[in-house]
Amino acid sequence: MSDEPAVGLVVTGIGTVGADGFDFRTALGRHGYKYLPAASQYFLAAAKRALAQAGPDALAAVGPEERGAAVGTNSAAVALHHRMDSTVTATGAGDLSPVTAPYFSINLFGSRLATEHDLKGFNLTFTSPRVAGLEALQMGQRALATGRARRLLAGATEEALPEGEPGAYTSEAGAVALMLEPEPAARGRGVAALGRVGVRSFFLPPKVAASAEGAERAAALLR
Repeated sequence: MSDEPAVGLVVTGIGTVGADGFDFRTALGRHGYKYLPAASQYFLAAAKRALAQAGPDALAAVGPEERGAAVGTNSAAVALHHRMDSTVTATGAGDLSPVTAPYFSINLFGSRLATEHDLKGFNLTFTSPRVAGLEALQMGQRALATGRARRLLAGATEEALPEGEPGAYTSEAGAVALMLEPEPAARGRGVAALGRVGVRSFFLPPKVAASAEGAERAAALLR
């Protein structure tokens, strides 16, 4: 591992992707992405844009074992899982597509990112409802602070919820990716620090949150 401190992280690249008008062929290339779930395509495209802004040496400056990824999602796999369930109940598991069947595991939605960019430090997926994207940032930064890696690609990706799911009419589809690195590394490469991010989380038991004092208890934690 490098002696470069993984503290004082700054954002050097930001990539965003929306589902409207998205074409994986234009964003990623014509071959090799057709059968990836949409949420995986979104995050790959967002990461590509973040890395383009951060510069070609953002990752190349460190070895593969010093690069990490953290992605959060709430609904990346819901529509796919619905289609899988319908197939199994209608005609049997033998009719599941062999190219999409592995994605019953939510952890695989970010695996292509690690493969393409040789991210061998860690590759984490977070699915806590509503705060998964924030947890990806928090835990990714914590991993760097403890020496697990020196560069971090972190963000969130979502696919729209299928009709009938709670919240379907307000669900969103797309992805955001951030490239984070130690501030001295960014200065050494001569790139601008776009900003800093920080996340802190607290646990409020559901029964307490639903009680008459729930809002005040949450406010107290935030204060």
